[in-house]
Order: sequence, then C-alpha cells, then structure tokens
Amino acid sequence: MSGIYGIGVSALRAAQAGMASTSHNIANANTPGYSRQEITQAAGQAQNTGSGYFGQGVDVTSVVRRYDQFLSQQVLEAQTSSSSLNTQYGLSQQLTNLFGDSTGGLTPTLQDFFGAVNDVATAPESIAARQTMMGSAQSLVNRLNTLDQRANEIRDGLNGQISNSVNSINSYAKQIAVLNEQIVQLQARTPGQPPNDLLDQRDQVINQLSQEIRVTAVTQYDGSMDVFIGSGQSLVVGNSLSSLRVVTSQTDPSSLEVAYSNNGNVSRMQQSALQGGNLGGYLDFRQNVLDPAVNALGRIAIGVADTFNQQHQQGMDLKGAMGGEFFTMAAPRVTPSGANTGTAALVSTFDSSAALTGEDYNVRFDGTNYNVTNASTNATLASFTVAQLATAQVVPGTGITLQLSGGAAVAGDTFGLRPTVDGARGIALNVTDPTKIAAAVPVRSNTPLTNLGTGAIANTTVVPPLDANLQQPITITFDTPPTTYTVSGTGAPAGPQAYTDGGTITINGWTTKITGTPLAGDEFTVGPNNNASTDGGNMLKLASLQTAYTMVNSTTSFQGAYGQLISQVGTQTRELQVTSTAQNSMLSQVTKAQQSVSGVNLDEEAANLMRYQQAYQAAAKAMSIAGNMFDTLLSLGN
Repeated sequence: MSGIYGIGVSALRAAQAGMASTSHNIANANTPGYSRQEITQAAGQAQNTGSGYFGQGVDVTSVVRRYDQFLSQQVLEAQTSSSSLNTQYGLSQQLTNLFGDSTGGLTPTLQDFFGAVNDVATAPESIAARQTMMGSAQSLVNRLNTLDQRANEIRDGLNGQISNSVNSINSYAKQIAVLNEQIVQLQARTPGQPPNDLLDQRDQVINQLSQEIRVTAVTQYDGSMDVFIGSGQSLVVGNSLSSLRVVTSQTDPSSLEVAYSNNGNVSRMQQSALQGGNLGGYLDFRQNVLDPAVNALGRIAIGVADTFNQQHQQGMDLKGAMGGEFFTMAAPRVTPSGANTGTAALVSTFDSSAALTGEDYNVRFDGTNYNVTNASTNATLASFTVAQLATAQVVPGTGITLQLSGGAAVAGDTFGLRPTVDGARGIALNVTDPTKIAAAVPVRSNTPLTNLGTGAIANTTVVPPLDANLQQPITITFDTPPTTYTVSGTGAPAGPQAYTDGGTITINGWTTKITGTPLAGDEFTVGPNNNASTDGGNMLKLASLQTAYTMVNSTTSFQGAYGQLISQVGTQTRELQVTSTAQNSMLSQVTKAQQSVSGVNLDEEAANLMRYQQAYQAAAKAMSIAGNMFDTLLSLGN
C-alpha cells in the first residue's frame, strides 16, 4: 500500500509543481523579457518485484524556460538596427524641415537680395535703392547665420543625447555584471538547475542595451555572459566591467566623442566602429548627414561672399573710390589635435570658392611630410615638405591653400581641416555706407566718331588683382596698314602690337576687344569713368552672379547649390524613412517568431491549469483509494 500511496504523493507533487509554473507564467504574461517556463518530469526508477518492474511514480527534474538563442539573437540585431535607423530618421526630418522651409529657407532671401541688386543697377544714383540693397544683404547674412545656428542647435542637442546614451550603456553594463554574479553563484549551488527568472532579467537588460549600441553577447560555461561592443572592446566580462565616457573631440571642440575606459585607462575609440542603437544613430547622423549639410551651407555662404567680393572690388563707388569687400567671410578652420606634442601651427586660405567640395580633411605630419587626407575616405590628396609649406601651397581638388605659420611639428601630430564649416556662421556685411556700394565700372572704353573704319571697342572688364595703373588713360592708334596698333599712356606696352579681329587686349589690369576693320589713324580710348553716380555697369555684373555657374566647380549657381543641399538632405531622410520602416517590420516579425517560442499564451496556460488540476485530483483519488485499502487490511486483523 505504501508504494501506491508514494506514487500518488509524487503525482500530487508533480501536478502541484505544474500548477505553480503555470501560475507563474500567467502572472508574468505582461512582464517584459519574460520567457515561458515549464516543468520537466521523469518516471521514477522502477522496482523489481520478481513479477516485473513496477513504477515508483514521477520526479520533477527541473523547471526550464522556453528560450531560442537563435531567435533571441535575431531580435537583438533587429532591435539595434531599428533603434539606429529610427533615431537617424527623426533627426534628419529636423534638417529637412529646416532647409526645405519655403519661407524660412535660403531661396527667398537670395531672390530678394539679387532683386535689390538689380534695382541699384537700374538706378545707381538712388540712395534709397542702395539702402534697400544693404538691408536685403543684411537679411541674407542673418538667414545664413540663423540656418547655421539652428543646425548647430541640433549638434548641441546631439551632444546631450550622446551623453545620455553613454550613461544608459554604463548603467546596463553594471546591471549585467551584477546579474552575472548572482547567476554564477546560484548555478554553482544547484548545478543543472538554471535560475530562469534571473536569466530572463539579464536577457532583458541586454535587449535594452542593444537599443543603445550594437552588442555581441557570449555565454560562458559558468552561466555568465560576456558583452562586447565596437570593434571588440569588452564591456562586461563575468562580474567585471568597463565603461564608456564622453570626451571633447580633439579636432572639433563643438563635438563630443565616445571613449573607452578600462581599469582607469581612457582611450579614444574609432567612432565609426560604434554602430547600431541610439548611440550609433547619433554618431552616424552627425557624420553622414549633419556635418555634410553644415559644410554645404557654409560652402554656399563662402561662394556668395567670395564671388560677390571679387566683382564688387572691380567696381567704383559713388565717390570715385574702388570697391572694397562687400561681405566678410570666415577663413577655413584648422584645429591642431589636443594630443599634439609639437608646436606647429597651420593656416589655410581659400584659393577658389568654386572648387570647394564641402569635405573635411586631416593633416598628419609623419616626421618628414605633412600629408593631407580626406576625412571621410582617408584618400591622400597631397603631401608637402616643411620647406614647401613655408609658403602657401594649393591642396589639389579642395579649393584651399595650406601654409605653416610657425613652430615645429612632431611625428604623429595631426590637424583637423574644415574649410567651410564656419562659412554660414562667419559671413557678415562689411559695407555699412550706401555710397560705398561699387555700382559703376572704374574704366570706360570709347570709339570716337571721327574714326573712318568699322572697328568698334567693347566695354572693359577689370581683371583682378587690381592694377595701380587701372584708371590711367590709354589711347590705341592703328598704323598703316591697319594690321598693327600702338598704345600710348602710362603702363602701355612698347612698340607696335599685332591686331586680331576680336582678340583680347589686356593693359593695366583691364581687358577689352576690338572688332571690325579699323583704318589707319583710327583711335580708341580707355580711361577713368567720370560718371560713377549714373553708371550701373558693375552692378549689372553683380546681378548676373545670381544665375552664373560659380559653385561646385562652376557647374551650378548659388540657388542650384542650395537646391542640391535640400535634395541631399531630403534624399537621405527619405532613404532613412524607407529603411527604418522596413527594419521595424523585420523587428516585428522576428519578435513574433521569438514570442511564439518564449511568450506566454494565456489560452494555453488556462488549458494547462485544467490539465494539472485534473492530474492533481486523480493523484488525490489514488491516494484516497490507497488509504481505503490500508484501512481494509487493518480491519481484517480485528
């Protein structure tokens, strides 16, 4: 009877354990990261009675969680990619709205400015028109400054978000290390019996960590889990942990970077290695969307200022003085690395605003040469010796020059070179007096009515840099026969000059052309413009800059370059929208697959409760029958 009774007791205990695990599942149906648990049962060792082996009931061998490592890893990978893309998409939308605003963008301000320039060209003597032009110029400057400021507000916000993300990563790492220690201790006490709830908690923390950064998790034999980030840096090993820190960029004080801290040693990490999650999204957005957009905006500002200044300096103001710089513009930014041990200082200037690319560059001294590389591709663009950099050297394909301004570098010293990043921030209006607007051309050409031939001289064009003899009177007289001419006046070339119909004539910093067939004795004159107050010749040339192809290697205009900027940011935003939507869908799918294995199904658990209840009742009935049989045996003795 005791055997039957014992079997009933084991069955009762098994049913009770089953109901406990099922109830636990139901209680945690909505607990994040919880995996469904089940008991595992095994038949008790049978006893040989001589008549055969009779069973001895059931043993509950363990409580296991329904967990698929492959599906869980897929969820982690999908989660980290989804977080990164969603983060980048949200930030890119802000840039798209900033630059694409039909009223707050740059296009309407550019149109208003050049409209005012045309008004001055029409009425150069009007002080009111000149004041309106200055007001429009100031509005253009303000709009460029504002766009740059708002873009840099996004950058400042990124710095705060990067700091928060790093703090979250460090917090999750501490939680994982604590859970590792607890899991190892419990598994050592009861080998083969996993602490399921702690394992779920650790998996959930790792899932939260993957939302911040891409991680690689490796389970060890003792039950602990090591976590690695970046290019293989360990974040958690057993119950030991490292941490991340935010540090100021060595070549860009306005940006924060992520560094790795282990045993008190802090080392800067390759930022491009920190992929996935919110942190990877912040860094990718800054490098691939924000920085190129700010550089492109700065390139437009520099292009406007540089080309307008060059033409303005070729004109003459109301008082007969040559025009000065209309806009002030920022020089290329050169920042020595904070890790440099040498004293060398580099300066950079603009060689050609049309050749500016909007790219950033790095300069590294190898002990002999200064090597210039593209910051994005690491492609080497130029290499200069110390002796060469004593004078300004043009860096091919960049539109800038580089020069050593003092000190001496040590091998390994680096410099960050950002030609256009300060362009929109640094542009300012330099002319504050409307009479200083150089609307007139400084020299004019003339064809006397007394000439007998068909020759005609074109308007003069000033060729920078300005020549000291620019406004000196020049007379061109054709000889006999009219295949040569002589030039008289200060700065005139000596001797007869060969005449070519339509050929360019350059003297004293101006150029012109004579066409047709002059006769012997015909004269043409070039001299100072004495009608500056009514002449708008230079202003017409300034107005033509609106549609001139002066940007991007002379392939587009100012507005065309801004349109490219809007298209660039808009295309990136659209790509992020599509890829983030697709990634969210993939995350949903792999999460459903993972939950089909690990998730709690309340209908299934309700059926299990009924099953275990029936088993419990049946076991209790067996025990009751065994008790009755025992009572019957006892009654026989009486």
